Amino acid sequence: MSIPDNIHPEFHRMLDRDAKEAQLRQRGHVFWFYGLSGSGKSTLVNALERELMTRGVHTKILDGDNIRSGLNRDLGFSDADRQENIRRISEVSRLFLDAGMVVFTSFITPTRALRAAAAEIIGADDFTPIYVYASFATCAKRDIKGLYAKAAAGELSQFTGKDASFEAPAADDADWVISTESQTQDASIEQVLPSILARIKYRPAP
Repeated sequence: MSIPDNIHPEFHRMLDRDAKEAQLRQRGHVFWFYGLSGSGKSTLVNALERELMTRGVHTKILDGDNIRSGLNRDLGFSDADRQENIRRISEVSRLFLDAGMVVFTSFITPTRALRAAAAEIIGADDFTPIYVYASFATCAKRDIKGLYAKAAAGELSQFTGKDASFEAPAADDADWVISTESQTQDASIEQVLPSILARIKYRPAP
């Protein structure tokens, strides 16, 4: 989409990302956690943020339910609305990235096409997709928000994993995979924390 003649972006006059990252002593990056509702995405990103905070890392969590209660409250769950939901949050992620922040997102992001669209907006070098795996049956058993019970009763339409499909990463995808079905939260954090620290290159102040 072209920019209208009456819009004049000011990016060229602003402090650039390198300056912000130098100040924060870290490399901005977006870690995109995705998976079924109830798979443990939000739990993991909250635990990781707290762990990184103790090390002095500057982070921001963008959570699906939080975003849908504010910025994207006008969107439903049709294919078009899901696409717009991901487009908007990808643009927001990029704004935080430009400020040098480490961003954790928690969105179902059910299709490879949606995840590819997010990567294109954010930039592949700054984007790490992380699949949080738990089976539909396990998530339904947890049912922390009561959504699976509502879906089973026919009170929710287009429910991912039931009425709407979910596409796991292909075997040759570079996505990181965390199985909350087979390991504890602590083990999941231990699995990914070293790789996260390597990506963001945080340098404590002397």
